[in-house]
Amino acid sequence: MHDVKTARWWKEAVAYQIYPRSFMDSNGDGIGDLNGITQRLDYLQWLGINVIWICPMYRSPNDDNGYDISDYQDIMAEFGTMADFDRLLEAVHARGMRLILDLVVNHTSDEHPWFIESRTSAASEKRDWYIWRDGKNGAEPNNWESIFNGSAWKYDPQRAQYFLHLFSARQPDLNWENPQVRGAIYDMMRWWLDKGIDGFRIDAICHMKKEPGLTDLPNPNGQRYVPSFERHLNYPGLLDYVDEMCEQVLNRYDIMTVGEMNGASAEQGEEWVGEQRQRLNMIFQFEHVLLWESAHRLTPDRGLDVPGLKRIFTRWQTLLEGKGWNALYVENHDIPRVVSSWGDDRQFARESATAIAALYFLMQGTPFIYQGQELGMSNTQFASLDDFNDIAARNRAVALRQQGWSEERILAFLSRSGRDNSRTPMQWDDGKYAGFSDSTPWLPVNANYREINVARQQQQPDSVLNFYRTLIALRSRTPALIYGRYQLLLDEHPFIYAYSRTLAEEQWVVVCNLSGEPQIVDARELDLVDRQPVLGNCSPDGEPQLLRPYEARIYSR
Repeated sequence: MHDVKTARWWKEAVAYQIYPRSFMDSNGDGIGDLNGITQRLDYLQWLGINVIWICPMYRSPNDDNGYDISDYQDIMAEFGTMADFDRLLEAVHARGMRLILDLVVNHTSDEHPWFIESRTSAASEKRDWYIWRDGKNGAEPNNWESIFNGSAWKYDPQRAQYFLHLFSARQPDLNWENPQVRGAIYDMMRWWLDKGIDGFRIDAICHMKKEPGLTDLPNPNGQRYVPSFERHLNYPGLLDYVDEMCEQVLNRYDIMTVGEMNGASAEQGEEWVGEQRQRLNMIFQFEHVLLWESAHRLTPDRGLDVPGLKRIFTRWQTLLEGKGWNALYVENHDIPRVVSSWGDDRQFARESATAIAALYFLMQGTPFIYQGQELGMSNTQFASLDDFNDIAARNRAVALRQQGWSEERILAFLSRSGRDNSRTPMQWDDGKYAGFSDSTPWLPVNANYREINVARQQQQPDSVLNFYRTLIALRSRTPALIYGRYQLLLDEHPFIYAYSRTLAEEQWVVVCNLSGEPQIVDARELDLVDRQPVLGNCSPDGEPQLLRPYEARIYSR
């Protein structure tokens, strides 16, 4: 029987996600690359990072910024060579850090040799490596809508059939029902692990199992295509694929595995990460992200739903206690910047960025930081729809135009929800192009880079960056903040999120005001009378009973 309290290196780690196109450009072409990451490893080591997760750097035509892979065992030319990757891996390991890669195996690029062969004819040896169907009544095989808008099917004249693509039309879905497909994927995974990488973040794992019949969805509103997201989300039988992948590959190595698991509930969490199940180490759940998205889609000025956030985080913390492990995150490459969505990036930018950091970072689980989050990087400013690079945003703009939205309304919507917000270049200093590149970057630098950058914040003791560095150091030396039991406190308070972490006789309390107004807290109720915070994001001369806007305090009791 496995004890969740047993030490594991991936439980004690702090992970840092790198979007390579936007992290550091080493050769002056305006595009980040592998050698740029190598140049900045000393910074990550200084910050206290243990694990680096790199978004796809494989060969790709870049329809979806690298998530459309044409060769799993080669490097995108813009990012460098395999020799560059090998040097990066060696340099990471030389610093005592580890490196995990994005594993994108729900789909490939339409330029992948597997697809090129599959599309030649229905008699091809790889004819059913992808999901092909004949049309129906002169149209697509069913009425499913792609996640990126438009039909989930594309007609291929060479094969004279349609292929399924849940994402971009240039990202055909692999047919996981085919054991040859699974075998080829496992061979590729072993190749990377034998090279020495330390694990995988598995992209879109929740979509790999499709409904066998691929039947039409109900269409009471007479839509041309019906959102099909939930039809292929965590479909029964998916865990059979995961079990085989773990038995054939993952469980044979001492690695970190994290699944991108949209649609998973806390009640399902143990099935995925329960230590007795011997499946994945962690999953990225989406409930807290969807909480913000649903609240702000139509009411952009609505504040953070703190009670809702408490319910979501506490359910995941409680249901996995003693059974499995959480992946903790508030930002990634697919969502807007958290200080602009959960916090206040104008009046209380530093305070809200650090309060959110303290809130999520010290729960039970492995914390993930997305590049620039540790600076409080914020959403950017978009002057026109032409400013958007992301294919999902461009497709969404087309769909909204067809629904009668004005250009102004579309721009406002995408400006607060678009993925490009998190993909602007990393802000290293206040020089030209923020120290990211010597030439015009592929995506414009956020205009606030002169105030928000690494060089400046390293010199400021109270900066967001130094707060993150202190948080990392505190967690790394405090077993109770890694393995301690989580308990929600002040569960009825509408703006204060407080919880404790307890291991044996040691207890810590995290108290965060997640609003722009002062809030009263009863120190007696939290047993904090006459106790001074070990760490806080505001000056220590405040009143014990009063939390200033976005103030966070961390106590040991």
